Amino acid sequence: MSGRAHSTVLSGAKVVLPTGTVTGGRVIVEGARIAGSAPDDAQVHDLSGHWIVPGFVDIHNHGGGGASFTSGTPEEVLRGVRTHREHGTTTLVASTVTGGLDELARRAALLAELTQAGEIAGIHFEGPFINPCRKGAHKEDLLRDPDPAEVRKLVDAAHGAARMFTLATELPGGLDSVRLLAEHGVIAAIGHTDSTYEQTRLAIDAGATVATHLYNAMPGMEHRAPGPIAALLEDERVTVELINDGVHLHPAMLELAFHHAGAGRVALITDAMDAAGFGDGTYHLGPLEVEVKQGVARLVEGGSIAGSTLTLDTAFKRSVTIDRLPVESVVQAISANPAKLIGLYDEVGSLEPGKYADLVVLDAEFELKGVMRRGEWVVNPLR
Repeated sequence: MSGRAHSTVLSGAKVVLPTGTVTGGRVIVEGARIAGSAPDDAQVHDLSGHWIVPGFVDIHNHGGGGASFTSGTPEEVLRGVRTHREHGTTTLVASTVTGGLDELARRAALLAELTQAGEIAGIHFEGPFINPCRKGAHKEDLLRDPDPAEVRKLVDAAHGAARMFTLATELPGGLDSVRLLAEHGVIAAIGHTDSTYEQTRLAIDAGATVATHLYNAMPGMEHRAPGPIAALLEDERVTVELINDGVHLHPAMLELAFHHAGAGRVALITDAMDAAGFGDGTYHLGPLEVEVKQGVARLVEGGSIAGSTLTLDTAFKRSVTIDRLPVESVVQAISANPAKLIGLYDEVGSLEPGKYADLVVLDAEFELKGVMRRGEWVVNPLR
């Protein structure tokens, strides 16, 4: 026995690589990793007529499969993670919603354990440091101005698993909190904000690098008051999140972001809540009750959109077939860019030798047919 990992060759598909698409390409999987060559005894599987793309990376996700990352038990969180894996998301950052600081610290400790176990890729804190006038599906009486000491408390509670904080950086303490996050290697994201163009520029200069669900929960663009959207789109240091579910954004605004920022500065996200991959009904997002009808999630009280029921396979198909974006641009936005943002591009986000064998198999109509994570089929296209 050589002890060598078992090798599999997936051949004949259109394979999307960082350098472009290879027709009739192949991906060699050895154990949990992508390999550069295959031994003579490797199993070969023909995937002609399909696409092979990197596994999706979702950096903004609150739950799925009927489970909440904000309030669920570890078993429930894992159920939500598995639901999204079945839809192609092989790397997932779990997002919280506004709560009390002690409650969020406890939640961070639980999610940190799942990060250390390799089940999730870290934690995104969305709230409580956001603007009440742009609160969306966050409980107003729990909102507070950013305080660097309180931000630091949550970073520490995450035991190295904190990846991103969404802040209304125009509030008192906002810029100092951005600087603190940058010093600790945590992404400062501008969102749920009433910031002006000038205030947004100051936050970017202080170290903010992400726009939380661009367009949503922020002022629109006006000809004499361009607001945060213009500042976030124009600055090369900023990556903009987009929720492409047909509800959160008009297709023209998606096109505007891709055109102005370029595919290299877009991250497609779900902002999913419990109902993703599960169905209509009544749910909770943190302490707030949410009604999901025909796949659209809204607060019972007030009617604000409350996250989405999106999965990234649907976002991928919509981006290519409805929005007519190049497949390579969508792969950048759904895999490579978010992987780079959270510092994992050396392991995931593209199909290259040495990286984890995280990949998605799509048919000619861009319907998901297979998902592999770390060399194991989550959804097997060969059956």
